[in-house]
Amino acid sequence: MKASRIRSFYARAEGVLDHSELESTGALGFPRMIGRYRGIPVQVLPLVDTLPVRRLPALWLLVTLQSPLPVTGRFDLMMRPTAPTTFSNFDLLPITLQRHPDFPQDAVVRTDDEDHVLPAHIVAPHLEVFADPRAKELLITANGVRIVWLIAEASRARYGVFREADFGEIDLDPDLLRDLLERLVALRDSILHETQTV
Repeated sequence: MKASRIRSFYARAEGVLDHSELESTGALGFPRMIGRYRGIPVQVLPLVDTLPVRRLPALWLLVTLQSPLPVTGRFDLMMRPTAPTTFSNFDLLPITLQRHPDFPQDAVVRTDDEDHVLPAHIVAPHLEVFADPRAKELLITANGVRIVWLIAEASRARYGVFREADFGEIDLDPDLLRDLLERLVALRDSILHETQTV
């Protein structure tokens, strides 16, 4: 991917993070943007997913707040899971939990430790974002919290003819990034508050 294309994708959103810089992932595609938001380490990674059969390639945005949390079991909420993805280990988690009534209708939650997964009442107030069909996944681990968001789908014409995942002239909206980060910070604060008062 051309350096100019990468720079233009991040250009408007770089100011959202303090001390932002681009860091190679050692793979083809986008580098990750790293920095701090409200003093918390953050990484932002656009990832092209070409795995789903009978669907156009998708460009996902993985926004991760790297803040250690006092949780043991992984909490992984995926909206409308239908096939393996390149951006998640959701399919590798062994335990599927019963959907809580306050969770989105199409949400599926998995964990690796049913006895130590976060209580639903901590997470449920933060799931309003999933009313937007572009919100795909929420991951909570001992290392932090992540939300995955659909940025774009590939051009049907170019993919049909050339099998090329072309997403056109897209960039990262700073308002979107700031909104997702604020949601992650609020969720992190709720987890810390709940676990510290127990």
